Amino acid sequence: MNEDADIAWACDLDETKAVKLAREFDIPQTTTDYHDVLNDCAVDAVCVCTDHASHAPITAAALKAGKHVLVEKALAAEKGGLQQMFDAHAAHPECVFGAVFQHRFDPEYRCLKKLMDDGAFGRLLNASVQMRCLRTSEYYRGDKWRGTWAQEGGALLINQAIHFIDILLWIAGPAIEICGRHANLTHGDVLEAEDTAAAVIQFECGALGSVEATSSSHLGWEPIVAIHGTEGSVVLGDGAPLKIDFSDASLQKSAEVSFAEKQTNLRGQGKDYYGKGHPAQIADFIQAIHDGRAPFVTARSARCTVETVLAIYQSQREHGWITPGA
Repeated sequence: MNEDADIAWACDLDETKAVKLAREFDIPQTTTDYHDVLNDCAVDAVCVCTDHASHAPITAAALKAGKHVLVEKALAAEKGGLQQMFDAHAAHPECVFGAVFQHRFDPEYRCLKKLMDDGAFGRLLNASVQMRCLRTSEYYRGDKWRGTWAQEGGALLINQAIHFIDILLWIAGPAIEICGRHANLTHGDVLEAEDTAAAVIQFECGALGSVEATSSSHLGWEPIVAIHGTEGSVVLGDGAPLKIDFSDASLQKSAEVSFAEKQTNLRGQGKDYYGKGHPAQIADFIQAIHDGRAPFVTARSARCTVETVLAIYQSQREHGWITPGA
């Protein structure tokens, strides 16, 4: 819980879930209709944590009601939803509009980002992510919207892999072209969309990269982010350094020390693989409202990540290279 904010409502289509949450966190009001929340003039901000397809209409309505909004990933399930959100924000630019990508707050990825911003890698050559996790049939049966094109907008790419595609783009820069393929290899009985995917990326800076992901792996949860330049390389496995190699000896030493310092207390509240970024991101969002500034993770920057994922899906449909957001 954040001391700078009070939770006024617990809203869920399933009333029993709303009541359970309210009891657990001493929330005074519950509802199954989000309009009740938006009609409460005492509410300053809302967090949208619903199925992907409902993010856009709820967010647009909240912005139109003058509420600040923090939206869980993925920001929207399709291009039309993204446009609906940003049209609403354009009409209400005074509202703080953020999107959840909590791993941008993880110290190891912030360290990697600083090295990139400082030019430590020289010219970027390759940047890639490998995301291996396990999502069982029971996971998809647990919520009817999961793994559906209509309500989730996909599966593996737009739910699990999107976190590390976001880290890749945040560090290496935007993608200008992408070509990808996806398949359903082991979840045919419970899943409309993909459980395995791969893509090749052309970054704006000229570097080439790749995405490799599956939710059918026995490994459980293993994200690997690799950055390679003319002057250095770093490979992180679930946040821990697997390789740190810089041609400059002093930079090598400082990088080793920096990553070593970041390895303490990496995990936080919630499920272990969430990392500890959620509390930090919520705190930043609340402070942004107080300060009248943009949040650290703006909805606009998150939009680039969603558009890149949607471009992979489009590439599968059209069998070619796609410009994200075009």
